[in-house]
Amino acid sequence: MGEIREPIKKNSIAKKNKIIADGFKLICKKGYHNVSCVDIAKYCRVSTGIIYQYFKDKRDIFIEGVQIYSDKIMFPLINIIKDQNINKSNLENLITKMIQETIKQNTITKKAHQELISMSCLDEEVANIFQKKELELSHQFLNILKSKEFSSQNLHEKVHLSINLINNLSHEIVYHQHECINYDIMIQETVKLIVFILKEDK
Repeated sequence: MGEIREPIKKNSIAKKNKIIADGFKLICKKGYHNVSCVDIAKYCRVSTGIIYQYFKDKRDIFIEGVQIYSDKIMFPLINIIKDQNINKSNLENLITKMIQETIKQNTITKKAHQELISMSCLDEEVANIFQKKELELSHQFLNILKSKEFSSQNLHEKVHLSINLINNLSHEIVYHQHECINYDIMIQETVKLIVFILKEDK
C-alpha cells in the first residue's frame, strides 16, 4: 500500500469526493461491517488502487462521509434553525416544523441513521463528531433565542433538553411505532412541553 495523497487537480478532487459520497452511501445501506474497500471500488466504478491512493481504509471513507453528511442525516435541525425567523409568537409553529422535518429526514435516511448510531457507539471518532455537531446545534439555537430576548436563565440547558426531546420523539416514531400510542397526540404534547420550557422565565 502506497502513501496516501491529497488530490490537487480538479478531476482528482471530484473523484475523491465521489468515492466519499458513494462509499458512505454504500456503507450506510449495507452496514459498515458488510462492506470492504473492494466493494466500494466496484460500487464507485474505480480500481481498488484508486481507493488506496486517497484513503488508508474504509474507515477513512466512512469518517469523511460522517463529517460531510451528518448534518443531513443526523442533525437536520441545524439547517431548519438557520432558515427560520424565531420569536415568541411563532415558537409553537417552529417547534412543530422542527419535529416534522426531523421525522421526515430520519425516515428518508433510516438505514443510514441506524448505521451511524451504531458506529457512534463503537468508534470514538464518530462519537466525537456527533458530540461536536450536537453542541453546534445547541449553540446555534441558543444564540438565536437570546437574540430574540428569550429568558437567559438556564437557557442552555433548556435548549439542550428541547433538542433531545425532538430527537427522541423522532426515534420513537420512526423506529418503534407502539400501537398503543397516538403519535399525533404525542407530537402535540411534545410541542406544548418545549414551548413551555423555552418560554418559562423562572
